[in-house]
Amino acid sequence: MQREQVLEHALNVLEQKGLAASTSFAVMAQAADCREEDLQRFWPDREALLYDALRYHSQQIDIWRRKLLLDDTLNAEQKLLARYQVLEDAVKNNRYPGCLFIAACSFYPQPDHPVHQVAELQKRASWQYTHDLLISLETDNPTLVAHQMELILEGCLSRLLVKRNVQEVVTARTLAEDVLSIALCRKNGALS
Repeated sequence: MQREQVLEHALNVLEQKGLAASTSFAVMAQAADCREEDLQRFWPDREALLYDALRYHSQQIDIWRRKLLLDDTLNAEQKLLARYQVLEDAVKNNRYPGCLFIAACSFYPQPDHPVHQVAELQKRASWQYTHDLLISLETDNPTLVAHQMELILEGCLSRLLVKRNVQEVVTARTLAEDVLSIALCRKNGALS
């Protein structure tokens, strides 16, 4: 079995069962349809596998964002809100991408822990993506609006960890659309 296949299986297990200690190496091996010894060739323990799975997931998200930025069929507003459609589709398939980064920061609260750091890197990359698109839209105070939009996204992901309900994504998208609309109105002087 290829390393990437194992990481995909691990991500699926982590999204379904969370980061709790009950998600053991044995559970990961069973999900990947391999033996624990096979996993230990690549990862000495569960935490190393978790770190690598989050890093792999982060790379997947970075690639998706880069492709989206290069997509000339979408405008900046659509690129800002595209993550909600992807998230909605994933939740409908019982997948919860992004939620793992929120959970990792909670499960490993020490800022110098490698798992916490990879999660923080992803959160910063998400903020930067939002901020850059808001700058391209010439919104008023893109830093504040980026913080607002990321807070909405993180709130949505946190709620998905508990509720696992696609309605959370729909509500978050509507709220993000509202924040973006208000920012664009301010840009055009409608609220001054």
